[in-house]
Amino acid sequence: MKKRLSFFLLSATLFVLPFLADADIYKYVDQHGRVHLTDRPSHSGYKRLVKTWKGWQEAKVDYRNVARNRKKYEPAIAGAAKANRLPEALLHAVITAESAYDPDAVSSAGAVGLMQLMPATAQRYGVGNRRDPNANVSGGTRYLRDLLDLFDNNVVLALAAYNAGENAVIKHGRRIPPYAETQTYVRRVLKYYNEYKKQM
Repeated sequence: MKKRLSFFLLSATLFVLPFLADADIYKYVDQHGRVHLTDRPSHSGYKRLVKTWKGWQEAKVDYRNVARNRKKYEPAIAGAAKANRLPEALLHAVITAESAYDPDAVSSAGAVGLMQLMPATAQRYGVGNRRDPNANVSGGTRYLRDLLDLFDNNVVLALAAYNAGENAVIKHGRRIPPYAETQTYVRRVLKYYNEYKKQM
């Protein structure tokens, strides 16, 4: 009976996981040590999970400040979008996925700031201080614009390249690379993009 139950639970988990991959997953450990997982957190005690090469881990970003920081950086985002002929909604979507508007966000790979610039990308676009929100948004936006130009305004490929690098997209026949992180990233940004387009 135990083996049958274990097999059922494993089968159910494998069935559900592909659907959860498109949604943000949040984890909460209650006072009794029970773990709760949901895509709709009901209070601030939930922590968002992100999939890394080490497996599922808690996001390092403080999501409680999203609304405040979004309002704070809206002028810089609007200016960068206009200067680079990009929809504001797309920039907001990328920033939401990359850092949740946290200018001090640092990834495990060493990407920094609102648009998570790596050192080489920052140098390429003349960003001296990656923690400077205005400079970070300016550099990240110019990079995204160049990626859109490179991939004939294909938003999906530009987003894949923003995450995995343009060479990875080119190497895989100008398609989304077969990396779980990149595929999840593209879906997440597109979801945010569609939501922001309705608001703007």
